[in-house]
Amino acid sequence: MMEVYSQLKFLRFRDRLDAVAEGRVPAPVHVRIKPINRCNHDCWYCAYRNSNLHLGEDMDEKDTIPTPKLFEIADDIVAMGVKAVTFSGGGEPLLHKALPETIDRLAQGGVSVATLTNGVNLKGRVAEALARHATWVRVSIDAWDNESYTASRSARPGDFDRVMDNMRAFKASGTKCVLGVSLIIDQVNHTHVAELAARFKELGADHVKLAGAVTANDAAEHNAYHERFAAETARQIAQAQHLADDRFQVLNHVHRMAESFDKPYHSCPFVRFLTVIGADQTVYLCQDKAYTQSGKLGSIKDRSFKDFWFSDDNKRALEAVDPSVHCRHHCVAHGKNLALVDYMSQDLGHTVFV
Repeated sequence: MMEVYSQLKFLRFRDRLDAVAEGRVPAPVHVRIKPINRCNHDCWYCAYRNSNLHLGEDMDEKDTIPTPKLFEIADDIVAMGVKAVTFSGGGEPLLHKALPETIDRLAQGGVSVATLTNGVNLKGRVAEALARHATWVRVSIDAWDNESYTASRSARPGDFDRVMDNMRAFKASGTKCVLGVSLIIDQVNHTHVAELAARFKELGADHVKLAGAVTANDAAEHNAYHERFAAETARQIAQAQHLADDRFQVLNHVHRMAESFDKPYHSCPFVRFLTVIGADQTVYLCQDKAYTQSGKLGSIKDRSFKDFWFSDDNKRALEAVDPSVHCRHHCVAHGKNLALVDYMSQDLGHTVFV
């Protein structure tokens, strides 16, 4: 099967590569929109709600992008030539009442759409809009039954079964949308990995992505947490991988966190490919720096996203970012930035010697 999580997707966009090399600010390829910060769950490991994690430390749970503004952003994204939008948290994106219309609006403008979700609201109008238009939907799960699900995320009794039923119904609708499950592994659920993978396959999911819960800002502390049950986790993953076939993938993203967050470069070229709009109507560098002062590029409360993105204000904000100083933390784009910095440092007289 083809790789859906490749780290090299950005290489397909030669026009953006050229713009970055020339110091221009092109339209992003991909925009992550956090439409609402309210959530119907309270996952113990959520970076936006766990006081032990510094991600999103300035997030206000009351923030929501107003419907007219969300439509304006969607229209700007179409006009700018952005290729894709992913809805994510903050909160639970499917709680935003205007999401079905926003999805339709983006899709009609030729923009690919996806969402991350806990799956409880993957039903009704929003599920129908996603079934019509979405490229992928990924549901986050961390438990194996109603009791464990409620304990892990303070969910309503019965929510686990509701999520399972919603995923089954979504795939049974005949949608071409890829349905993935992100299984967040911790010390409580790690003995259920293979069992859950089998269940996801049976209900029609296209893949399960396995990842360890982020438990601390300090990488050594995080790694020590997972090391305690790493052997059984590996055994469970190996068992789950036997389920893989031409219609179901088991994607193992469990790894040790790098214990050094040093960045040997002084700009962030990848922000020209992917940026984030928060529910506070602020544009941020990336998902790792959303709802932080150091990640803030500028507000779009009183101006359009398109106007801001192509403004001198944004260009100055982007040029002021020095990852070696401002990003001494986990960075989802670090490997991509290393590749881009290498790309931009080439001596053009020698590029033919591949």
